[in-house]
Amino acid sequence: MGAGLPEWLAVMPEGVDEQVEAARQRIGRLSRQFEQVLRGVAEEYGFSTGDWQALSALHRSDRAAVLTPKELGDRLGVTSGTVTVRIDRLERAGLVERVAAGSDGRSRPIRLTRKGRARWAAATKKRTEREQALFVSAVGADDLSDLNAVLARLLARFETEFGPSSPHDALRPE
Repeated sequence: MGAGLPEWLAVMPEGVDEQVEAARQRIGRLSRQFEQVLRGVAEEYGFSTGDWQALSALHRSDRAAVLTPKELGDRLGVTSGTVTVRIDRLERAGLVERVAAGSDGRSRPIRLTRKGRARWAAATKKRTEREQALFVSAVGADDLSDLNAVLARLLARFETEFGPSSPHDALRPE
């Protein structure tokens, strides 16, 4: 059942479904492990996970990878001060640039640079390769489809109950 789980189950109230609790615990721990993969690859490519989230949001934007700082902050769920610091850091690294528009420099839209697109793509490729290796070594290629089907049903049930979750990776604050 995994380290610590038997001890946890021993102190749970009577009637707790051990299989459900074990699955919940494992999913939570796996989520934190995915964050570790992301952090490790981000460090290799010279940015933080928050920076990666910003680059990803820009990459996914509908308007040629251009967002205003407010739009970016809303997508990331961070304050205007945090998004300004993040944009400034990414701009100094040459990964984003401000687009000429309006008079207020803080509200000028930003977009990925060629270097930003290339760095995001390389890091994302490395992350997916690492995750693929972990998945295949743990569950095998044949069982991965079955795992995805089960997880899709579980996610659909939770989203029916609680509403849709973000379709993209959402990390805890740095």
